[in-house]
Amino acid sequence: MSLAEIREADAPPEVAAIFAGLRAGVGVAQVNLIWRHAAALPGVLEWLWAQARPAFDSGAAAGARDRIAARVSLPGMPRGTASPDVAALVETYNRGNLTNLAVLTAIRRRAEGVASRAPGPSAPVGAMLPAPPPLPRLGDLPPAVAETARALAARHGLTDPSVMPSLYLHLALWPEVLAALPGTLGPLFAEGVLARARDAAVAAAEAEAPGLIAALGPTPAAPAALPGFLATLGMFTREVIPGMVPVGLCLRASFAAGP
Repeated sequence: MSLAEIREADAPPEVAAIFAGLRAGVGVAQVNLIWRHAAALPGVLEWLWAQARPAFDSGAAAGARDRIAARVSLPGMPRGTASPDVAALVETYNRGNLTNLAVLTAIRRRAEGVASRAPGPSAPVGAMLPAPPPLPRLGDLPPAVAETARALAARHGLTDPSVMPSLYLHLALWPEVLAALPGTLGPLFAEGVLARARDAAVAAAEAEAPGLIAALGPTPAAPAALPGFLATLGMFTREVIPGMVPVGLCLRASFAAGP
C-alpha cells in the first residue's frame, strides 16, 4: 500500500508553516516524501520538526550532508545528457536526500538510545535551489512511463516495493530521460554496486548521527502514531533515501562528464 501523505499544495496552514521551514532549512523548494508522510500522522510532523529545526538553523545538518556525500564511492560514469532543468532537479534531490538522510538518521538513532557527542563542523545551507515543477502522481502517468518508473524502483529491492522514490516519479516529466536511466546508470546498477553504495551512505549517516544528535532540539512527547512511523523511518533511512543518494550523485557525475 502506498504511504499516506499530505502534499505541499494540499497542506493546511499549520503543516504548510512547517513545510516552509523545511524548505528553508534544507535549501530546496520541495519537501521529501517522509516528511509529507509524517504530516499525515497526528503529531508526528511536529515531533520531527521540533528536533530537526535547530540542526538546520545551526548549519550542523549541512555539515553532515557534505561529509556523507564525500564518503560515498561511485563507479565511473558514462557521458550523459540533460537539459538545465533536469540537472537542476537532480541537484535538488541530491541536497534534499543528503540533508534528510543526515537529520532523520540522527533522530532515529536518538530514539534508539544513541548518545550525543561533540558535533562536527557546520556548513552553510547554500542558496535556495530553483523550484522544481509539480511532482506528478504515479496513477496519472501514461502506463508505459509508469512502468519504467516502477522498474527503476524495483532495482532498489525495497522492503516495501510499493514505495516510489520521488526522483523517478519527478523525472517522468521527461520520459526520454527516465527511459534512458537504465543505461545512464548502468555502472551503478551492475551486480551489487548500488547495494554497496547505499550501505556506504547508511554507514556515513550513522557515523555522523552522534554529533548531529547534539545539535537537535529537545525530544517532544511521543505521539500515539510514533511507533508505526519509526518503522517507516527505519526503512527510509536504511533503504529508500540512502539508495537514492548514489543515484543522484551518479547522475550529477554523468551529466558533468566530458565527451
